[in-house]
Amino acid sequence: MTRLTHFGFQKIDEQEKAGKVADVFNQVARHYDLMNDLMSGGLHRVWKAFAVSQAGIRKGFRVLDVAGGTGDMALAFARQVGPDGQVWLTDINETMLQYGRDRLLDKGVLLPVMVCDAEKLPFPDDYFDRVIVSFGLRNMTHKEEALREMHRVLKQGGKLLVLEFSKVWKPLQNLYDMYSFSVLPWLGKHVAKSAESYRYLAESIRVHPDQETLQKMLEDAGFVCARFFNLTAGVVALHTGMKL
Repeated sequence: MTRLTHFGFQKIDEQEKAGKVADVFNQVARHYDLMNDLMSGGLHRVWKAFAVSQAGIRKGFRVLDVAGGTGDMALAFARQVGPDGQVWLTDINETMLQYGRDRLLDKGVLLPVMVCDAEKLPFPDDYFDRVIVSFGLRNMTHKEEALREMHRVLKQGGKLLVLEFSKVWKPLQNLYDMYSFSVLPWLGKHVAKSAESYRYLAESIRVHPDQETLQKMLEDAGFVCARFFNLTAGVVALHTGMKL
């Protein structure tokens, strides 16, 4: 029996989603960081800095960056854990990961890099002190499975951080829609040479669970003290949860 899932506003066979998402990121990898700056007016840096500030990283911690792409979060954590710590940069997309690895090497940072599926993490139970996924959860086919895997690999007392686009404050919805479905594809066409990739981005945000739903998903995956912080009127939310 065919099981359907979202790919933006389309409904597709869930077996096809990983390949379609891979195609999107293969097309935009080269311009990914530049497009993030253009799309958010540089705000993505503020959102990520807030997530780093909430992570509570200590020297010697083991940190897993899931769907870490071009490595900006991994770089921030690597500076915090020190030489006795570990930061793993992982992504299901090899093209994105290559850019991330090269970017880190250019900055003199050498850390473990691995292509892996967030729904089947190749790490032992109770291994990491912190797990973060930044703007990657919405692209996963089975988000519940991915969250359970993140819970599994965390140590007792460990913390998950999920930074993701979310449901914007209602009075801003019409303006946000106009920007998302007009400006983003235009930028994608002229900068990344792929309007469709950024149309998918806008659509994927709209079908992603809202703040309250995602908080409940964290709780269902076993996380306690689950909470969220709305950033920029809910354009983005940082979700956190602990493992007992």
